[in-house]
Parts: sequence; structure tokens; C-alpha cells
Amino acid sequence: MILVLAGTQDGREISRLLVEAGYSVMVSVTTEYGQELAAYPGLAVNCRPLDEDGMVNLIRERRIRLLLDASHPYAANVSQNAMAAAARSGIRYVRYERPAVPLPAYEKLYVVPDASVAAERAALFGKVVFLTTGSRWLKIFKESPFLQSHRLIARVLPEPAVLADCLQWGYKPGDIIAMQGPFSHELNVALFRAYGARAVVMKNSGRIGGSDTKITAAMELALPLLVIDRPALNYQEIVHSIEDAIHYVREVIK
Repeated sequence: MILVLAGTQDGREISRLLVEAGYSVMVSVTTEYGQELAAYPGLAVNCRPLDEDGMVNLIRERRIRLLLDASHPYAANVSQNAMAAAARSGIRYVRYERPAVPLPAYEKLYVVPDASVAAERAALFGKVVFLTTGSRWLKIFKESPFLQSHRLIARVLPEPAVLADCLQWGYKPGDIIAMQGPFSHELNVALFRAYGARAVVMKNSGRIGGSDTKITAAMELALPLLVIDRPALNYQEIVHSIEDAIHYVREVIK
């Protein structure tokens, strides 16, 4: 059996293609919503949160032969646990890393190493900061000493747990946009303008994550754009396209 860590659209697509090719596949997701999205005939789904030990146990229980890590480009902890679990279990590990969007030569674009630095830099550009980073770092922005007098707009998935976290961290209902992306250029422009954004913060999650239209929308409105850089991990084996991921599996598992 192949274990695919697939909290992303392309990870789910890889899993389905492998099932169609005749492989025994289990996809691992982290939410009930992810479980619903992953549902597919013949595809086993794990919805339990997995740390390193949990992955090792699952590998043993399901006799996993290959771990294909198609988790989000910014889910560094997941990838580190997966590499360690594969090494402990003596199985192959391969990372599917979706391509980042090439960053344009835009004088108001700033690449920063993490959310804390993004908060500090964004505070310099105006009192309304539009956050398109997902929910993981929203607490960091809300607690940043540089943003205490700013209005923070959080665009997140419309999941009850995510909305509860936002409210608990101090985001007001009127400052939460709960929508499923990716978003078009036109919708990004409309939202940035409607909320009076003075700076936009994003991750470079690739075109499938809508990074390209966030960039073009910010450029159209001449808004400062803070891009949090991807974490740098030392992957032993890596592929960069869905086609290459399928080819890799075919070469390893015959």
C-alpha cells in the first residue's frame, strides 16, 4: 500500500490517479472537510492527526511500502515527521513539491522569512492588513506588538474550527472572510478594495493555491505585498509535477 499525505487538491488528484492505475492507496488528511474532499471509490482515508510515532504505527499497521508526501508546501512539521517516520520504518519517501509562482519585479513586493517578520513589515504600510495566509499563523499576527493598532482582515476556509479559532484570537466577525479559494484576480481586487487594504500578506503556495492572482491583484491596486518564503527542507527525493509523481511510483513499486 502507498500512503499519500494529501491535504491539498493536487495531493488528492495524485491519490485518485494511483487508484485508477491499480495501486492500493491510503490518503491521510487532517480535517473532516478534507476527508469529504478525499472520498473516492477504492481510496482508503485516514483522518486521524499523525505525528511521527503515529505515522510509524500506521505504516506498520497498513504495511505501507512508500510514503508520498504531498502535504502543503508550508507544512514543514508534517514533512519532517514523514521523513523521520519513513526512515524509522525502512520505506521509501518522496516529496511532491508543487512549483512556486515566479515572483515578478514589483517594487512593492517583499519576501520575508516568517510570519513574525511579515507582521512587523506590514505594519509600516497602513492600518489595514489583509491576510491571505490561511489560519495557521493568524494568532501570530494578532499578537504581534507591531499590529496592535491595526485592523487585520483574515481570509480563511469556512470551517467551524477555523472560525472558532479566529474569534478566540480576537478577530471580529466583520474582519473574517470565510470562503473557499482559490480566488480569481477580479475577486481579489474587489475584496482588497472593499476592505480598504493597505498591505497584503501571502504565502507562495503556487498557482493551484491562487498565489498568482493575489500578486496580480495587489499589483493592480499598487499595494505592498509581503510574501512569506517557503520553508527550506533537505528532501532526499523530490518531484515537482503530478506526472512525475505517478512515474516515480511506477518505477519504485512494480
